[in-house]
Parts: sequence; structure tokens; C-alpha cells
Amino acid sequence: MVTLVVGLALTAASTAEARPQVAGLQVALRAHGFYSGPVDGIYGPATARGLRRFQRRAGLAVDGRIGPATRTALGKLGRPTFGARLLRRHASGWDVSVLQFLLDRSGAILPIDGHFGSRTERALRRFQRAHKLEPDGLAGRQTLRALFIARRVALRSAPSDTARVRGLLDRWATHYGVDKPLVRALAWMESGYARNLTSPAGAWGVMQILPSTWSYVELILVGRTIPRTVSGNIRVGVAFMRELLREFNGDKRLALAAWYQGPGSVRRVGPFPVTRLFVADVLALRQRFS
Repeated sequence: MVTLVVGLALTAASTAEARPQVAGLQVALRAHGFYSGPVDGIYGPATARGLRRFQRRAGLAVDGRIGPATRTALGKLGRPTFGARLLRRHASGWDVSVLQFLLDRSGAILPIDGHFGSRTERALRRFQRAHKLEPDGLAGRQTLRALFIARRVALRSAPSDTARVRGLLDRWATHYGVDKPLVRALAWMESGYARNLTSPAGAWGVMQILPSTWSYVELILVGRTIPRTVSGNIRVGVAFMRELLREFNGDKRLALAAWYQGPGSVRRVGPFPVTRLFVADVLALRQRFS
């Protein structure tokens, strides 16, 4: 098969773009304990920091680039590149992570973990049927090209979708009196403004809201049912952040820590190291959105 991607040279300039290959990197870093954020394909501060920490720990040149040495050190999830082989059930690797990311962005709900299991196969067959391909559950050349074409079509409509999400973030931030750049940064960190992203834990939408948080906001903070829409998801997230800011006397760092770790845990033991990284990443993004 023809390899469909060249090596990655990642810089901070690529943070605003969701890239399938970055999703492969995020999965591999997560498996080694160097990344805990969403697999969103965005080379943001958390991904950059995780890559450099991994390179330092592995005794590699800390250059933030994905070269052969870094891929080898990442192990089975660091290779092969996407398009280098026919993908089928039971395969594992970087290319499987990229496949899963592309399927996710085409509307499938499945774990992005680099392991081609039954859920990935079902999602692949559904994609193949929808695009008039033989639904054989094998990711060959025609299927891979169809995935990239679908990705390009989706990207053409992305600016209007992103603008709509940003408008809703600003609307609810104004409504609840929460700092707009903070809300934008938190949403970007959680989902990259993806409207239908669902995590393995069940967190959903732009703000990655858990069902328990949604119920708490409806019953305690708002006092009414909030529709399960993009706007509703953002409203729940902003209302919850306002409450956390109130509980922690306007301290953005502690409020963000409570968002990530839970307010009770933050009060009892303080932010965990991974929580502090999350907070630092959101506040760094906030500067970009100011």
C-alpha cells in the first residue's frame, strides 16, 4: 500500500488544527502515562509537554519532533504510519489510532486506543456501507482514501461550525458572567470545539459534561431541564464553572482544578500533579483567546 502521510514536525503553530496524526501521538503518549487529555488531534500545550517529557525520559533529543527514534521508543503504538498496511481486526498501532480518529470524526462513537477491536470493525463497516464500499471491515486503500475525502469535506464546513460554537460560548459566558477567554480555553482543551465528542467515561459535547454534572446543574443550579443540544451542553458547562468560581472565591486555578478533579477532592488533598498540568494548559490557552 502507498503510505498516505509523511513524518511529523510539530510546532506550537499547529495547535489550532485537529490533525489525525496528532491523535496517533496522543494515544501513544497516553499509553506511556505522558498525556491525559482528550484524543482530539490538536497539538496543544498538553500534547507538546507530554512529547517532550517522553523524549527526555527515553533519553532522546528533546526536539518535539516525531522521528524514527521517537517512534521506536513509543513501542507498538508508535508505528506503523497510516496507510502502510491493510488494517483488520486485532491489529494494533499508530495507524489504528488514526483510523479510529477518522471514524470518530465521521460520526462513529468508539474508543480511540490504537487497538482494532469489534467496535472499530462495526464502525468501519458502517462507514463503508454509507460510502458505497464493500463492508468487509478491512481498511484498505479505497477505504482509507474515502476516510480522507470525508475528512476534507468535514473540514470545509468546520469554520462555520467553529464560529457557531464560539458564539455560543461567548453568549453563555456573558449570561453567567464568566470570563469569555477562560470559557473558550476550557472548551478547546476539553473537546477542540467538537460538538458530538463522547469520552469512554460518558462525558459528552463541547464542554465534556458527565451525566451526573448535567443533573446537578439542572436540579440545583438552574432549576429546570436543559435540552441535550450544543447550546445546552455549553450552558451546563458555563453554569457549572460559575459555581466553581463562586465556591473557590474567584480563584481560576482552583476552580479549574475542581472542574478536572472534583471540588471535594481539591478541598481535601489539593490538586494532583496531573490536575496542575491541566490547569496550566487551560490558562496558557486562555492567553491565546484573550
